[in-house]
Amino acid sequence: MTSGLLIFTLLLVSIALWGVAIYNQLVLLKNNASKAWSNIAVLLKQRNEELPKLITVCKEHMKYEKDTLQRVIEARSKVANAMNSGDLSALGVAEEQLRIGLGNLFAVAEDYPELKASQAFLQLQRRITSLEDSIADRREFYNDAATINNVRIEQFPDLLIARPLSFKPYRLMTFSSAEKADVDVAAHFQS
Repeated sequence: MTSGLLIFTLLLVSIALWGVAIYNQLVLLKNNASKAWSNIAVLLKQRNEELPKLITVCKEHMKYEKDTLQRVIEARSKVANAMNSGDLSALGVAEEQLRIGLGNLFAVAEDYPELKASQAFLQLQRRITSLEDSIADRREFYNDAATINNVRIEQFPDLLIARPLSFKPYRLMTFSSAEKADVDVAAHFQS
């Protein structure tokens, strides 16, 4: 009788330890995905702080390019709104608009020799380009962390812990078809 009780107790303790181990792993994955998202948010905030400086420098030299500057300003606002609301779909669209706007701004800057010679412009251009590269890297890291989390909360036996404790999947940051399309390099060299 006591050996049966001992086996039953050991079985219950083993199941409890197994549940705790899975729970701890799921918490770690959730926090890794949250951390990856926070890293993106920091970079987006830094870039958004640099954009007004860039626009100010450009306004001084580019008197006739108000549409280009306005598109960058509007896209920056959309990125900030999407970040504040946590809407990844809207963020992807806004990010694409901002990248296109910045690309156009840097391309138009080629027509303004005094702007291209401006040390402030060159520093801001390098800084923003560096931030864009870092954001792309962090998007990949976030998607990896989110995917690992999402797979684990759907896999057996982890789902036995994840579902009752309301572990939620993370949405992936996806790219639009325009972002994945080949770039027409020749068009950038035509006058």
